[in-house]
Amino acid sequence: MVAPPDNDVLWARALHVNHNGSPALSGVSLGVRDGEILAVGGPRGSGKTTLLQCLSGQLLPQQGEVWFNSVPVHTMGELARERLRRDRFGWIDPVPVLVPELNSWENAALPLMLRGTGRRAAKTAALEWLERLDIGDCARKRPHALLQAERQRVAIARALVPAPQVLFADEPTAPLHRADRAHVLRTLTTAARSHGITVVLATHDADTAALADRTVTLLDGRRVNTVHLPPVTETEGRAACSLSV
Repeated sequence: MVAPPDNDVLWARALHVNHNGSPALSGVSLGVRDGEILAVGGPRGSGKTTLLQCLSGQLLPQQGEVWFNSVPVHTMGELARERLRRDRFGWIDPVPVLVPELNSWENAALPLMLRGTGRRAAKTAALEWLERLDIGDCARKRPHALLQAERQRVAIARALVPAPQVLFADEPTAPLHRADRAHVLRTLTTAARSHGITVVLATHDADTAALADRTVTLLDGRRVNTVHLPPVTETEGRAACSLSV
């Protein structure tokens, strides 16, 4: 085992994952720098979610290595990986899953309270993030009284409140309309940059990927580079995808 570069907060080498006999990842390697916003692009079914699950310790690859701050995640036990996700990582799902009995600030504060933070301190932190995400006036509303875009911002606040070192966002604006999607993504990236949070963002949307510092693309579980070739005729063009080595 060779330790990853010092400037990479996350580093993966030669990840292989099969789901029900079908390859989800086939030899994917990448590094994520501290404070970077990295977009993982590609069509649905290309392996983006599987990659984020491996990087965050939710899923162990059948082959390959995952390192966080030069610590091998792939050799950790289940409890150690669970603590890592609780204490150092944040996660945003494609569709917000909020606790219906809790109001917005309680949902946002939940990770802190589960860690043992007092209710008052957790509430203060939650309200600060709800304000930053432009939904401070929704703090006492329960999920059923919120619009879809508001629920998603509560979910983003919940992921940011514990001050994670790395935030994994899996298609975080997929169910939103274009205007809401752009606003939520700008808010998320601005908040991450202002607090030095590393973000790994899975998306199939080019406009979303454009907000990142860098993009890696998956296709059928492999990293690819898209090379645009000059048109053969005045009306036709060609594009070739070459597998990255």
